[in-house]
Amino acid sequence: MKNKLCRITILAVLLLGGFANAQVKKWTLEECVDYAIKNNISIKLSALDAQTTLVAKSDAWGALLPTANIQGSHSWNIGLNQNITTGLLENQTTQFTSIGLNMGIDIYNGLQNQNRLIRARLAIVAAQYKQTKMEEDTALNVANAYLQILFNKENLRVQEQQLAYDTKQMERTEQLVEGGAVPRGDLLDIKATIAADNQKKIAAENALLISKLSLAQLMQLDDFLNFDTADSDYPEDKSSVMMEKPATIYDKAKGIRTDLKAAQADVDVAERDVKIARGAYQPRLTGFYSFTTRAAYSDKIIGFQPNTSSPTTVIGYVEGTNQNVLQPNSEPILGKRDPIIDQFNDNKGHSFGVQLSIPILNGFSARNNVERSKIELERSKITLQQKELDLERNVYTAYTDAQGAQKAYDAAVSAANARDESLNYAKERYEVGLINVFDLNQAQTLAVNAQSEVLRTKYDLIFKVKILEFYFGIPIYQKQ
Repeated sequence: MKNKLCRITILAVLLLGGFANAQVKKWTLEECVDYAIKNNISIKLSALDAQTTLVAKSDAWGALLPTANIQGSHSWNIGLNQNITTGLLENQTTQFTSIGLNMGIDIYNGLQNQNRLIRARLAIVAAQYKQTKMEEDTALNVANAYLQILFNKENLRVQEQQLAYDTKQMERTEQLVEGGAVPRGDLLDIKATIAADNQKKIAAENALLISKLSLAQLMQLDDFLNFDTADSDYPEDKSSVMMEKPATIYDKAKGIRTDLKAAQADVDVAERDVKIARGAYQPRLTGFYSFTTRAAYSDKIIGFQPNTSSPTTVIGYVEGTNQNVLQPNSEPILGKRDPIIDQFNDNKGHSFGVQLSIPILNGFSARNNVERSKIELERSKITLQQKELDLERNVYTAYTDAQGAQKAYDAAVSAANARDESLNYAKERYEVGLINVFDLNQAQTLAVNAQSEVLRTKYDLIFKVKILEFYFGIPIYQKQ
């Protein structure tokens, strides 16, 4: 029994150890971005749009090829119908089989098919640019959420350090109170400060948890409850892009930004649509070929014999004598039908030629299609201009934000250093009894707030610099 319990205990420890190891997965920024790009729903939908353009290209290729269709039919005629052998109306059942092949090809149709193929290729490029743009936006959002987690982690660490410091301060004050060195009110003040520290620590823990859940959901991670990020330290070193002028960054961005490339591709597609629509003004020349053959299942005529029951038929009279003009009557001699294969071979026929169609008036459809395509072309050009204006504004805004974030961070660091010196001075004065614990706590609170402000401005600066670098062509993360 004891051995059994021992085995169960060992198994439980191994299972718990494996479960614990499964929880220590730390996601790097690169892993988060890659996972989000692979699983983001919007990116998946954009990929489907790209696949649709590939199908459109296949359609365009198909329009350049000849069309070919085979048709066949087999019919039964039951009741009173004409006997194709005798030419008489009879109550009978006849069967017929026919087979045919029709082919056609566009020889010239205003180059519409060729322009559709070019358009399909341009549409593929536009769809690829749009998918890349969506991936870039997703990467930016993931980076922002990732940096928010790092900030919340460091902020929690600051709050924990503050709580630990105040706890030690309380223990020391308790000793001083027992020795009569400080009044009991100081101890009560410190206990109130510790309670406030616990509240700040809980708020920091909640903020960290929410930021983790936000990033996990942005990544569409299934097991988001156990999600955590690697404790990476991003330095606040100045980026070389910060030394560039906004105009230089904008010029660089115009040549590499995916959204501008996608807008230009839309313009190219719209221009090709105008050419396709104008092709309807021109004549259309098509070639065609048709092959048919048939077979009947009725008996065939193999000869004629005199009609004994009615040897002659009066077909007229001789003028003047009124003498009857007679015609001998004959009746067909029916024989067995030819084999079906032979009939198909004997009854085959071919037809081929060309057909010319010149548009004259078609309810203004061609003209209206051209006008609509011109409007869409103009719309796409305006959209491209707007994208360029938006890019210029975004670059200058990003540059200004990054410069402002750098100044805010520098000011926060200076303030934090000053608060640290002030806190050390307050501790020295408290040690000699020149200030009370309330003044010491005030100095401590100001120092902690200054540290939190340094963290906030640090990660705000990192993200805004990354945005500026992104416009300059530097990726969100550097692959190892």
